[in-house]
Amino acid sequence: MAGICGWVNNEANSPPPDLNSMAAALARFDGSRPQTAIKPWCGLATAELGTAQFLAEDGDLLLGFSGAPHFASRDLNELARARGRSVALAEGYRLWQGDLASHLLGQYAISIIDQNERALYLAVDRFVTHPLAYAIEPSGIRFASSLDALNIDQRFELSPQSIFNYVYFHIIPGPETVYRDVRRLLAGESLSFKQGKVTTLRYWQAEFIENHTSPFGELKKDFLGALRDAVKTVSDGHNCGAFLSGGTDSSTIAGLLGEVSGAPARTYSIGFEAAGYDEMEYARLAAKHFKTDHHEYYVTPADVAEAIPKIAQVYDQPFGNSSAVPTYFCARFAKQDGVDLLLGGDGGDELYGGNERYAKQHVFAHYTRIPSLIRSTLIEPAVAFPGLDRIMPLRKAKSYVQQARLPMPARMETYNLLDRFGVAKVLAPDFLASVKTDTPLRHLTEVYNDVRANTLINRMLALDFKLTLSDNDLPKVSRMCELAQVNVAYPMLDDGVLDFSLRLAPGLKLKGTKLRYFFKEALRGFLPDTILTKSKHGFGLPFGPWLRDHAPLQQIAYGSLEQLGDRGIIRKEFTRELIDVVRSGHSGYYGTMVWVLMMLELWLTHHQPAGR
Repeated sequence: MAGICGWVNNEANSPPPDLNSMAAALARFDGSRPQTAIKPWCGLATAELGTAQFLAEDGDLLLGFSGAPHFASRDLNELARARGRSVALAEGYRLWQGDLASHLLGQYAISIIDQNERALYLAVDRFVTHPLAYAIEPSGIRFASSLDALNIDQRFELSPQSIFNYVYFHIIPGPETVYRDVRRLLAGESLSFKQGKVTTLRYWQAEFIENHTSPFGELKKDFLGALRDAVKTVSDGHNCGAFLSGGTDSSTIAGLLGEVSGAPARTYSIGFEAAGYDEMEYARLAAKHFKTDHHEYYVTPADVAEAIPKIAQVYDQPFGNSSAVPTYFCARFAKQDGVDLLLGGDGGDELYGGNERYAKQHVFAHYTRIPSLIRSTLIEPAVAFPGLDRIMPLRKAKSYVQQARLPMPARMETYNLLDRFGVAKVLAPDFLASVKTDTPLRHLTEVYNDVRANTLINRMLALDFKLTLSDNDLPKVSRMCELAQVNVAYPMLDDGVLDFSLRLAPGLKLKGTKLRYFFKEALRGFLPDTILTKSKHGFGLPFGPWLRDHAPLQQIAYGSLEQLGDRGIIRKEFTRELIDVVRSGHSGYYGTMVWVLMMLELWLTHHQPAGR
């Protein structure tokens, strides 16, 4: 999963970045094998697990790629099978130039340097399963899959705005990065660089077909066929295993892996000795149902304390999703068992309507259908009447109206942790003065308004394509697999599966408040009923409860918060208050903010030299 890096210079006398150091930075966590090519005015390197060739020169073209790009063209796919992907990519580039990516399929990042034209072409897939970042400089451009490789000479400054965005979202949404003047390619985006000019092209955008109708049996056949083909394609030729949480997505992938391979799928599950967090019973149920070769590991507080510094370091910018921990241990467990490719179930919720917030916002949307005159003259004055907060049913009615009045997508942020604590209470005054606090909401609104859909459910799904998948879940899983030295693929995000979801009727994704209606009905009989009807749980880490009693975790967490308070980003008073309230026993709710701030400090410790 390490990726690609390189540079193109316009000025012959301008010293280039050290390509070997860039490639080494890509490979340092998973021990992958770097391949480099250095020319007088350009350089390109790849670093990938395994022995396959991901860097090639084809006449005037220098090509590097990560992942497994393939083509919509049958002829080019045949050429790729006969002579390799690099040859087919070169032929495709000569045919389509800057429109190449619109003819590509699969999960990939590609870079092509045209040595005759002194031009660069970059592209990533529809979900950025393989990321690319870039920086424009006076002398040219540099690019890399990892910000660590891009910033090998420590020339880029931190962006206060991006750090604020991190504290708000717990991740940094693209295209921005933690560094000023460094950007990432967005999903379905390509970049062309020639004669000092950069052009980005959005070659693909999700477009929902909301009036498509077909008999249920036909839809089910197409859906299962697309999923089965996706699992077969990505697993072919690999010593493959699958994450298994016991949810519908991972269970489906595990079942299909056994089916297409003709042998028991190797499955890997993580458990916790903590009430309300362990779902091993469902993973065992799925493993028994599909007769998988099942493996379990129970993560302990000591494991978490040992892993936290490694996890903070492997991410190339601050990352605050604590479920990275169980993901890492699951991937490491599979690697130790000889697996070279893990299949993740990520994407099912976002393609087929499985997140609880979809049903919640559907309920809020009913309020907007009430005539505005009735809302403004009767309902809203009534719930604003003093003293209603003391009566539970009326308190809930007031809360419902207050949230329902907000426009989308701002309505989804009413429980944002930073807003709940209070921006001015959390952030140091000077730091707060250097950022725009409305930027996160503006970003959400821009993405939401850019969606090509009319229905609420599809607009929310498209928002999650970016914020949940591209910016959060995929980096989480990919980086943890990189740390564990195993590759990962995402069958749910296969082009055929995605295209099917885009033409599925909105009412089959969310039927009233029934989540994933079609998905579950189509898999009835394939998955155990208990898994189909279980409430959604997620892959959460019991960090808060463990923090109450485990001294090594307390040492890491509280020490990090105290150090962060010295940086002038977070108010020292807030870090002390947060530590006190967690020590007093309120670790569940407050533990999330402890984790987010702890990971910020640990990332800064690893990535920023003293004085910067």
